[in-house]
Amino acid sequence: MTIKERFAHNLRSARQGVGLTQEELAMMTEMHRTEISLLENAKRTPRLDTLVKLVRALDCPADELIEGLHWRSNFKTYGCWEITDPGVRL
Repeated sequence: MTIKERFAHNLRSARQGVGLTQEELAMMTEMHRTEISLLENAKRTPRLDTLVKLVRALDCPADELIEGLHWRSNFKTYGCWEITDPGVRL
């Protein structure tokens, strides 16, 4: 599982949990529906401003959208993202 796949799963679950369509979420975030689709299909990684828009529109904590992702700092390298619960079925 990749970071994009984990985020896609979280976003789709959050959107469906509040009963919104991709188009409705797109309108609420002033994004295009295809952008929501690309995020939900793990074709794109969100920028910080996109994450903020999604959190506000879905009225959820950012933790919900990044659940299962963890930044591991490392003094020898620049660090890396880890998937903390790879067993989640997508």
